[in-house]
Parts: sequence; structure tokens; C-alpha cells
Amino acid sequence: MALPRIVESSEWHASLSKQHAKEKALTRQLDDLAADRRRLPMVELPPYTLRGGQGETSLLDAFEGRRQLITYHFMWNPGAEDQCSGCTWFASHIATLEPLHARDTTFAVVTVGPWEEADAYRARFGWTMPWYSAAESSFGADVGAGRGQGFALNVFLREGERVFRTYYTTGRGAEQFTNTWALLDLTPWGRQEAWQEVPSGRPQGDPYTWWPEPSDYEAEYKRAREIRAG
Repeated sequence: MALPRIVESSEWHASLSKQHAKEKALTRQLDDLAADRRRLPMVELPPYTLRGGQGETSLLDAFEGRRQLITYHFMWNPGAEDQCSGCTWFASHIATLEPLHARDTTFAVVTVGPWEEADAYRARFGWTMPWYSAAESSFGADVGAGRGQGFALNVFLREGERVFRTYYTTGRGAEQFTNTWALLDLTPWGRQEAWQEVPSGRPQGDPYTWWPEPSDYEAEYKRAREIRAG
């Protein structure tokens, strides 16, 4: 296995400084992209009825009184014990929501799966973020995440009782919101997937195939609960 080149400390610091300069330039580009995103227009949505822990609820209620709402649309295979590994991966990165709430923003998961199945899946992992089912609504399909359409991230803004859709992304557009990718990109081996450019001799394999199965997350959450319980 090919390892990084071994150098003296002075050369290492010089190389690192060049890398930091490139990263700072990228940070500024990302700031510009975020500014462009904030200047996007928005489109008003009609009322939608979802189903949550308290029964039928509206999209407006999903804001929980806050002005902004981010929804992750979880792919669903009705009746399956293990749902989408990628969506399970994404949801497993969500911890406390208080930092979002401090900025008048709510985060929630929405699925086109039946509420009873969705609620049981959330409970299986001990997730605490709000979940809603759009199985009896056109909401998922109308925001790019209906049956067979895959997953999606959507952003909404509330003005009184009017709801507006301000942003949407899917595919690799969502990967920046899970810290695993960012952390792996810091390492010499990267994501260890064949599509990435790496020096010859570094480990690489097929994408997706190494992703943990839902049962792996379940076991990890169970261990964490046991540790907290003493």
C-alpha cells in the first residue's frame, strides 16, 4: 500500500500552507454560493396535510411555529424491514436540533411511506427528530420526492400562514450535510471509492457497497442507549 511521502517538518508545513490557501479560496466560493442561494426566488405552495405523531397535521404546523423549515425526504419501500441505506445513513448524522432552533429553523423527515411504518423505523434507531408521512398527500411528489423519485432536501419559508418553497437539492447536492464525507476527505485514503482521484496504490473500491446496513446503526444506537442507562 502506497503511503504519503515522508518529508522534513519544514517541507510539510510549506505544503500544508499551499493546501490551506486553496481551501480558503474554496471557502470563499462556498460563501458566494450560499449568498446566491439566499437570493433565489421562491414559489408559494398550497396547503398540504401530513400525518405525524399527533395524527393529521398541516405542512404549516410542521414549522413548529418557526419561520424556516428544512425537510429531508426519506426514500421508502413499503413493508420492508430495512429501508434505504443512504437515507438511514443521512438520518444517523442528525443529532441535537437546538442550534437550528436557535436560528428560527425546524428540521423534519418526511416519507411517502405509511405513518405506522415510518414511526416504527424511527423508534428502532431512537431518532428524535420530527417525522411525517406524506403517503396520503401529493406533497412528496410535488417537491421532487414522490414514490420512485428518490430522496430530496427541501427548504421552506413561512410568512404568516403562507408557505413558500425556496430551495431543493438531491444526489450529491446533499452530501455536504453529513460530516462523514467531510471527515473522510481529510484523510490520506479519502472515501476509498474508485471514482476519486488518489495516488497510485491507495485503497479503492466500489461506492455504496461499504455503507453500513441499517442493522449496524441499530446495534450502535442500542449500545449508546445502554451506556447512557449505566
